[in-house]
Amino acid sequence: MFKSILVPIDLADTDLAKPAIATAATLSQTWSGSVRLLNVLPMTPVMLAEYVPADFDAQQRATSEEALAIVAQESGIEAPRISTAVRKGGIYHEILEEAAAVKADLIVMTSHRPAMRTYFLGSNAGHVVRYAKCSVLVVRH
Repeated sequence: MFKSILVPIDLADTDLAKPAIATAATLSQTWSGSVRLLNVLPMTPVMLAEYVPADFDAQQRATSEEALAIVAQESGIEAPRISTAVRKGGIYHEILEEAAAVKADLIVMTSHRPAMRTYFLGSNAGHVVRYAKCSVLVVRH
């Protein structure tokens, strides 16, 4: 049923992603599917661009790729069935773009209890649920 599962994670809080990764691992094993871990890097604000090193984006991407590789290794999912990707841009937009690129059947995300500001601004999980063209499973942390 779910052959391609996308799991977006925030590398600043990998503990938050553990329930989503565990859920994706179980589902992928059940359905003989694959898991794609995704980290989205924010765009560097224009006003800060002149203050960061010229290779800041490349360094940030390399650091994220290394951290994501560690998360993948620790996930317990066999190497042939797990892959990683790092994208740069708006979080929910890039999640939706990656889901389309890998033809994801399911997006598994973790969501925490909302703060007051997310009631007004909306959450990334909320946007993904609203606009995804595939099923979305939100695991409450």
